[in-house]
Amino acid sequence: MTYYLQGLTMGLAYVAPIGLQNLFVINTALTQNRKRAFLTALIVTFFDITLAFACFFGIGAVMERYQLLERLILLAGSLIVIWIGVGLLRTKAALDTSTNVNVPLTKVISTACVVTWFNPQAIIDGTMMLGAFRVTLPPEQGATFILGVACASCLWFLGVTFFISRFSDKFNDKILRAINLICGAVIIFYGCKLFYSFLRML
Repeated sequence: MTYYLQGLTMGLAYVAPIGLQNLFVINTALTQNRKRAFLTALIVTFFDITLAFACFFGIGAVMERYQLLERLILLAGSLIVIWIGVGLLRTKAALDTSTNVNVPLTKVISTACVVTWFNPQAIIDGTMMLGAFRVTLPPEQGATFILGVACASCLWFLGVTFFISRFSDKFNDKILRAINLICGAVIIFYGCKLFYSFLRML
C-alpha cells in the first residue's frame, strides 16, 4: 500500500501542473457539454497512462542490465525532478481558453496523442522521473507503484473535468497558481528523496 500511495501522490504532483494536456482538458470542460468533456478527459487519460507505462517499464528494463546507467538515471532524474518543482514554484499560471476544442472526435484523439506522445519534454521528463523511481523500488513493487501513477492520472483528469463542469465560474488563475505551488513542493520533496537514494548507492 505504501508504494501505491507513493505512486499516487507522485503521479498527482506530476500530472496536475498546467501543461498541454491539462489546457486541452480544461478548455473542453469550459466550452463543451459534460458528456464531451468527460470523453475528452478519458482519451487524454488513456494516452497519459500509456506514456507512463512506456517510460517506467521501458527505461527500467534497460537499467536493470547496467548498474552505471542505473546510477546516472537516478542522479539525472533526481535533478530534473527538483528542477521541475522549482520551475512550478516560479511559474505564474494563467488560464488560456483560446484553444479551439470544438472539433470532431477523431481530431480529439489525434490531438490528445500529439500533446502526449509527441511532446519531447513529456517523454524526457517522464522517462527520467519514472525511471529514477524504478531504481529505488523493490522489484516486486514496481507494478504497485505504477498502478498508483495510473490512478493519479484518472483521478486528476476526470476530477478536474467534473470540478470545472460544475464550478466553471470559480476556476481562475489563482486556483491554477495554488495547484502549481502545491505540486511544486511535492515534486521537490520527491526529487530530494531520489537524490538521497543516489547518494546511498555510492
